[in-house]
Amino acid sequence: LDEPSIGLHPSDNDKLIASLKRLKEKSNTVIIVEHDEDTIRSADHIIDLGPGAGVHGGKLIAEGTIKDIMANNKSLTGLYLSSNLEIPTPKQRKKLVKTNNLKNINVAFPIGVMTTVTGVSGSGKSSLIIDTVCPCISAMINNPNKKNDVCNITGVENIDRIIHVDQSPIGQTPRSNPATYTDIFNQIRTLFAQLPDSKVRSYGAGRFSFNVAGGRCEACEGQGMIRIEMKFMPDVFVTCDSCGGAKFNKDTLEIKYKNKNIAEVLDMTVEEAMIFFKNIPILHSKIRTLYDVGLAYIKLGQSSTTLSGGEAQRIKLAKELSKRSTGRTLYVLDEPTTGLHFDDIKKLINVLHKLRDQGNTIIVIEHNLEVIKTSDYIIDLGPEGGEKGGYVVATGTPEDIIIENSSLTGKYLKQKLRGEHNVRHI
Repeated sequence: LDEPSIGLHPSDNDKLIASLKRLKEKSNTVIIVEHDEDTIRSADHIIDLGPGAGVHGGKLIAEGTIKDIMANNKSLTGLYLSSNLEIPTPKQRKKLVKTNNLKNINVAFPIGVMTTVTGVSGSGKSSLIIDTVCPCISAMINNPNKKNDVCNITGVENIDRIIHVDQSPIGQTPRSNPATYTDIFNQIRTLFAQLPDSKVRSYGAGRFSFNVAGGRCEACEGQGMIRIEMKFMPDVFVTCDSCGGAKFNKDTLEIKYKNKNIAEVLDMTVEEAMIFFKNIPILHSKIRTLYDVGLAYIKLGQSSTTLSGGEAQRIKLAKELSKRSTGRTLYVLDEPTTGLHFDDIKKLINVLHKLRDQGNTIIVIEHNLEVIKTSDYIIDLGPEGGEKGGYVVATGTPEDIIIENSSLTGKYLKQKLRGEHNVRHI
């Protein structure tokens, strides 16, 4: 199974783990790719890969029981499981603004804080946020004078735009990549066009684009790959013989900045590029945002078709971080921790808090207890899924939720916080 805990509330995850154990007890072999802490702790044998991601990964770091992993100081997973590394619970919550809140008939979303919408699977989280709140607020912002008969929402004047940061791809073709999506590529092309060799040859910024004729390789039309149609099988892509996958023609590749041509720059990882462009503030700061969201290992020119949903979502967050904030944006994220390791979740939370501290409002649909415990405010839906869901079970800070006996989320959050408290006292 690959990430079977995705989209599951801790109570549903407990049922899943119990089912997997029953499969094992019937002499079956169960192999799971997973980041969920409870699933990892329930495993008989763990294989931990790393030490990092992308070019920094691919090695066997630790193997054995949960105790073996926790005792291995080279394992980033083990360091989190043993609480030598942790995602800290805020000592102080951001104070909620009590006036001019964004309101639904039954639900109030505080402005300028990070609110997490929780609840068991099927409790109505997506129906409330994605199907109702997002389209209604978007319509009210775009047409403020138009009467809305669907939603009764007040407080929209406190925000000037709404952005749904989802895990959909940043592009549908091999030409789309992190550099083009975040506007880093435009800055790089401008830099190359300003080089003395480019001016001698009258090369403008367009010369360094693989989307237009002139500087690109025409054999593959700037894709670096040649598509071969197969009559009875899926089409296959092979590296272009003419450019060797570089996407540009020979003349364009002769222009170099610090001994690197445009193709070699696009082949750099974010970590490498951040050092390479350290003396160019506008480029360095944009690349730094990709680094800050935990994407140090991806390449600037990496095709969008090879990026995971979680990577695409973090690239979108990086793009938002690089913009000048008005402090009045509503960001909505649906299960942003999908596919993320503890350390990546920690970086994600830091990014969300940074957006919040700029005055923006964050609404997150999430089951992950690390995100829930670091939220300023929680709206817990339930009490169950399906027809028995759709009600507001509890609202308030994490400290409010854990004392609400009717909240299943509160029960698991209480166990989480109590477990951290016990570890600190050992």
